[in-house]
Order: sequence, then C-alpha cells, then structure tokens
Amino acid sequence: MALALVLAMSPWFSASAVVMQLRAQWGFGESLAAWITIAVQLGFVAGALASALLGLADRVPAPRLIAAAACAAALANALVLLVESPAQLLLARAVTGACLAAVYPPAMKLMATWFVRGRGLALGVLIGAITVGSALPHLVNALGGARWQGVIVWTTALTLAGAAVVAFGVREGPYPFPRAPFRVGDVAAIVRNRGVVLASLGYLGHMWELYAMWAWFSAFALTAAAVGGDPVRASLLAFAAIAAGLPGCVLAGALADRFGRARTAAAAMAVSGACCVAAGWAHAGPGWLLVAVALVWGISVIADSAQFSALVTEHGDQRSIGTALTLQLALGFALTVATIWIVPLLAAALGSWRWVFLVLVPGPLLGIAAMLALQRPRHAGPGIGPGADPDAAANGPNMTKT
Repeated sequence: MALALVLAMSPWFSASAVVMQLRAQWGFGESLAAWITIAVQLGFVAGALASALLGLADRVPAPRLIAAAACAAALANALVLLVESPAQLLLARAVTGACLAAVYPPAMKLMATWFVRGRGLALGVLIGAITVGSALPHLVNALGGARWQGVIVWTTALTLAGAAVVAFGVREGPYPFPRAPFRVGDVAAIVRNRGVVLASLGYLGHMWELYAMWAWFSAFALTAAAVGGDPVRASLLAFAAIAAGLPGCVLAGALADRFGRARTAAAAMAVSGACCVAAGWAHAGPGWLLVAVALVWGISVIADSAQFSALVTEHGDQRSIGTALTLQLALGFALTVATIWIVPLLAAALGSWRWVFLVLVPGPLLGIAAMLALQRPRHAGPGIGPGADPDAAANGPNMTKT
C-alpha cells in the first residue's frame, strides 16, 4: 500500500513543480501560480465532501475504490498536456485533486484494517509514502532538466503503476471496519465526539502550515543566499525537504505507539513551528544552515500527520471511520487554500521571501493546544481500539476483531 501511494500521489505537485516553466510559456503572474496548487486542494475538498456524503469510503471495498480513483487521477493529470489556456489547466488540476480524494482517505482506512497494535507506525509509513510521492515531481524536474511535459508524462505513468499495485497486490486486512450505509446522523455524531473534534482541530493547525511550506519552499529556496537562484539546486532542496518527511513519519509513528499520539504530535508541531521562525535566518545564512533547517522542518512538518488520523480511528464510531477521516481531510485541505494564497502575496508585499513563513506559526500553536486538551481523560470515545494511543487507553473499551 505504501508503494502504491508513493506512485499514485505523484500528480499532486506535478504542475506546481514546473510552475516556472508554465509561467514562461503563458506569461501569468504569482496569483495564478498559487491557483495551480490551490485548484488541487479545492478539487480534493470537493471530492472528499462528495465521498463523505455518499459514504463511499464506508460502502465500497477500499482496494477497488483506490485503484479506480488512481486511474482517474492519472487521466486528469495527463489532460494537462492538452490544455490550451490557464483556465483549462486549473480545471484539470481540480479534477486531479478530486480523484485523489478517493485515494488518500480510503488508503488510511485500509491500512488500519491490517494493524491493531502498531497502528500509529503503520499509518506513519503510509503518510511517509504520500510525502515521497508528493515530492517526486521536484526530483523528476531537477534530475531531468526536462520540459514540463516530461514531468506530466512521468507522473501520469507512475500513477497508473500505483493503481496496478493496488489492484493486484492489496486487499483488506483481518480487522475490517464494519460497512454501513451513509446516514446524515453519522456526521452529526462525528462533530459531537470530543476526541474526534480535538484531533481534527490539531489537524487543522497542522494543515495551516504543511501545504504552504510544501508548495512554496522551492520558491523560498530559489531566492536564498546559498542557492543563488539556481533552479536545479532549489528543486533538489525542495525534494529533500519534502521527502525527509518519510523518516519523520516512521519515527513519529513508533514514538506515538509507545508514548502517546497527542504527546508525539505536540512535540512535532513545536519543532516545525520553531523552523517557521528559523527559516528567516536560514534564508540569508550559509548553505549548511539552509539545508539543516530544510531537513529538520521537512521531518517535523509531516511527522504528526498520521497521528491525527490514528486518533480518529481510535475515538470515532467504527461504523463511520471512513466518513470521519474524509471529513477531517476535507476541512484540513480547505484551510490550506488560505496559506497557499497568502504566502506569495506576503512575499510580494515584503519584497522578499525571507520572513514569509512566520505567517504559518499560528497553525502549530493551535495544534499544540488541541493535543494538550486531548490528553485530558474526558475525551474517550466509543471506538478506541487495542494498541490505541496511550493517551487514550485508560478511557474506553478496546475494539475487538470484527
């Protein structure tokens, strides 16, 4: 499943990674460049909300849903090769995001069916795979020096390969969640569940920072003193920073299973929040400092992500886990639109990228506050499973094999 997502999530930043080449071809400005990434986010939100309303993640077998959605995402990604205007480009990117909304949440639910103990580590591996997949277009762009069409072709092929891996190599595990028809009351129950709400607030704080950093780190690095405007070095550094999330997710997953998900997530956000501040000094500093901040930030900014999903699987009603995860993701990705839009505007207003990432600091602060509240014993929910978060283990019954 991790291999499939490394491949299938590669279209996410396929156009964003070559935005400078697209700007040169069509002559659009910073605002439209931001919308190339925002379109994917909004498409994902629309797809996630539609999936939640239809209850797809709780009704359709996950391998079948993921494989079909990955094929559709590959097709939408390939349409970028045929577009003749920025408007058509944005539409193709939005459709890509909508298709990926039926890949990411069901994959997390499917992974959880294989693990009871060690679920945090398992989901950490999965989120790490998504991170590497999201970083791949930067690597393709840097190594090939290819025209932007080559990046689109490669990411389309990788996505189809990911669909094949799911179709022929993945099945549900021995601990499936019960399938149930969608009910409007499910959403109402989700928003009344204190544990799920606090986990989602933590996720919102995390998302305020994450995608703005991923989307704009290449532009930030390009103007850094140590990079000197070299686009290849900037792309390689962006790839390294994003891909560094893989070991971060794995390490955080192992720590969360031992010391608690909320505690681990709060620690990761404290580090990433500090990196938002340190980035300003790294921008004007020597190469070693820029690389160090990039890698530490890349490790910490995504390390907590899987734990918010794991908390939902443990605190939510087991009959509507897929819907709860999808709603959490939809809200989080909707929030990313704000920071992806604000960061380049702030850079233009300041005349420099040096201090722009300070605007991301409130996100980790909100997330830390939510995680501290989640550690209080009052948050237990009906769905806490065996091997659950130590922060929650004392507060509810264990989930038995379905």
